[in-house]
Amino acid sequence: MEKKRTMAWYVVVLLIVSCASPVRSDGSDHKYKAGDPVPLYANKVGPFHNPSETYRFFDLPFCAPDHVKEKKEALGEVLNGDRLVSAPYKLDFMYDKDSEIVCKKKLSKEEVAQFRSAVAKDYYFQMYYDDLPIWGFLGKVDKEGKSDPSEYKYYLFKHLHFEIFYNNDRVIEINARTDPNALVDITEDKEVDVEFMYSVKWKETKTPFDKRMEKYSQSSSLPHHLEIHWFSIINSCVTVLLLTGFLATILMRVLKNDFVKYAHDEEAADDQEETGWKYIHGDVFRYPNYKSVLAAALGSGTQLFTLTIFIFLLSLVGVFYPYNRGALFTALVVIYALTSGIAGYTASSFYCQLEGTNWVRNLLLTGGLFCGPLFLTFCFLNSVAIAYSATAALPFGTIVVIFLIWALVTSPLLVLGGIAGKNSKAEFQAPCRTTKYPREIPPLPWYRGTLPQMAMAGFLPFSAIYIELYYIFASVWGHRIYTIYSILFIVFIILIIVTAFITVALTYFQLAAEDHEWWWRAFLCGGSTGLFIYGYCLYYYYARSDMSGFMQTSFFFGYMACICYGFFLMLGTVGFRAALFFVRHIYRSIKCE
Repeated sequence: MEKKRTMAWYVVVLLIVSCASPVRSDGSDHKYKAGDPVPLYANKVGPFHNPSETYRFFDLPFCAPDHVKEKKEALGEVLNGDRLVSAPYKLDFMYDKDSEIVCKKKLSKEEVAQFRSAVAKDYYFQMYYDDLPIWGFLGKVDKEGKSDPSEYKYYLFKHLHFEIFYNNDRVIEINARTDPNALVDITEDKEVDVEFMYSVKWKETKTPFDKRMEKYSQSSSLPHHLEIHWFSIINSCVTVLLLTGFLATILMRVLKNDFVKYAHDEEAADDQEETGWKYIHGDVFRYPNYKSVLAAALGSGTQLFTLTIFIFLLSLVGVFYPYNRGALFTALVVIYALTSGIAGYTASSFYCQLEGTNWVRNLLLTGGLFCGPLFLTFCFLNSVAIAYSATAALPFGTIVVIFLIWALVTSPLLVLGGIAGKNSKAEFQAPCRTTKYPREIPPLPWYRGTLPQMAMAGFLPFSAIYIELYYIFASVWGHRIYTIYSILFIVFIILIIVTAFITVALTYFQLAAEDHEWWWRAFLCGGSTGLFIYGYCLYYYYARSDMSGFMQTSFFFGYMACICYGFFLMLGTVGFRAALFFVRHIYRSIKCE
């Protein structure tokens, strides 16, 4: 039996490593000789400020090759919106070209209007040459000396110049720039003759092949950015030190006084007035309402926490290097599927500890608590992408693959974890006996209510991470590159510590006020940082970004709602576990009748 279990874990680890390892596209490991064809793929076009709104390259009337070949892509690349097809340019290894004609084309009025609309929205194109990304803009808008938008001039770039660097038999770097003098006026709706051209210049470099991706990560590790990142860590550390200092000096001293007072009370007369957290010992471990939902939330939160740790481990060992297309999405899908057993085990085990009987329903709730809202959001947003004919719309085949992963991996592991949790026979460790009837909670001031406590609990952890949030948002919803995962991991650890500490502090004050319904409060207070992050989404969208349009807006707020909901479940689990540990500890330290 032990041998089978070891083999199962070996298979799981092998799957994670194989599916989340760096995926290099065809050609990136090839060595070339002079004149050899090097693969060049056109990927997508779209408005520069709307990262989700991208379209296939040949949705615009560019010169297309005679036979457009689509490149086979991995799951993560498709989820990333990549749709690579053969490009009309021929960039043979070490073969210079000067003003080569791609094609001569007569643009119709409709095609001119299409290009003009794209130029007005700052459309960019993206290609991949030997797995190296290339970008460029389609045209420019001449606004100089013109105050009325109707007087603006719109120009299309018709000449593309490629500058390629090589080291012996390897491609090291490629840059694409447009010729500012080779322009086509597309201001008016009339037919235009265009001669699309390109030129190629090869240059030798001493940069080794294994360092060719470093230039893409240098922008995020410039001294200016590093200073801000370190300032973020110092800010977070100060928050942690202040909070731990507060707990150490105030809370521990209060607890010590409580222990002395309660020990003295036991020796004093029995008719003394009962106050404080000791006197609700008969209610503090009374099982909460909706315990099935709480157990499911803890299961989902534990799974998401495990997923986050795995993603950080992979990032720290260098799996997610810049423009390793789709590696992150592949890792997320695969690791989430493989960790569903953790959700099933945690939820079912905790539910049975709380003397729950309908563990099957609890397991179904656990499976749908996070995946349900995510699935509904995906259905809506994928429909929007289909309506826009955007590359964000997943092909039917990819949807089938994801469904099969869910049906053949996620669901069976969830059920197996649930069965293991049900049969674990673990008992809920309560140091005090629970009375038959609940004690009445005294009336409390408004600031001790759930919402004010959540606001207090979410603000401190959010203040520890908000500086780093800008760089994450600019990377996910912009064109910045984020590569300093070590700093991000430190900030994540600080977030976990602050969440746990603030939840413990608020739980103590709640119990001291003789409010024994702390279970859900601890979870909600721990997870409230997710609500603050969603509030930051509103600020980022309207104040820090130039995103616009229904599709981009729905994608941004839709998927960020799912991410913040995931943070809510994960941090709520952290807060609840810390509070449960604390409550058990203090009630174990006193003598309860």
